[in-house]
Amino acid sequence: MAGERVDHSLQATALVNEAYVRLVNGKAVEWNDRTHFLAVSARVMRRILVDHARARRYQKRGGDAARVTLDEGLVVTDEPGPDFVALDDALEALSKFDERKSRVVEMRFFGGLSVEETAAALNVSPTTVMSDWRLAKAWLKREIRGDHSPDA
Repeated sequence: MAGERVDHSLQATALVNEAYVRLVNGKAVEWNDRTHFLAVSARVMRRILVDHARARRYQKRGGDAARVTLDEGLVVTDEPGPDFVALDDALEALSKFDERKSRVVEMRFFGGLSVEETAAALNVSPTTVMSDWRLAKAWLKREIRGDHSPDA
């Protein structure tokens, strides 16, 4: 979240706290190493951010559902944040034909893993991670913009 606006609707500490609670309250997981833990944490943080974005989007559209917040400390502002829902949808589409590129984005963007940590988690080289990262970012930008022309 270091690259996000100062007034982002989720505080980094609250996000990490919620992720920790979900990891601790989940099934007993045998962590292989630090990288495995960070990779799973990235997926949990992705789910938290997307769930929060979906809930905010629903409320903005006049939803009648009872509001359930992840944590009162998470909400800082009502300003719109990055479109985590669109990113999540695009990542789901990407994973249907290239799971590894989707995982690279998840680990690097949501988990903050370095190129080397991502490579270790996926058992590939750092060069492969950088290639996947570049291609996935370009594909995701195109997908989110809705530009599906062959020369785009």
